[in-house]
Amino acid sequence: MSFAQAPPIPVQSSLVASIGYSANATLELEFRSGALYRYFTIPHAVFLGLIAAESKGAYFNRNIRNRFPYKRLA
Repeated sequence: MSFAQAPPIPVQSSLVASIGYSANATLELEFRSGALYRYFTIPHAVFLGLIAAESKGAYFNRNIRNRFPYKRLA
């Protein structure tokens, strides 16, 4: 079984290229730079907020960055 329940969602953002989310509250972000990160214990509401945000980068910086454990994958 792969990480995400569904393929990552491509998004319109100058910072984020795609967003994936799994049932175990793990968020996977691919950045425009090519960096790939996995964030853990992300509440579903935070994921939904990120998807709905007009500025994905601003939402990420305010609500996810430096707030949850993470691992760089690439």
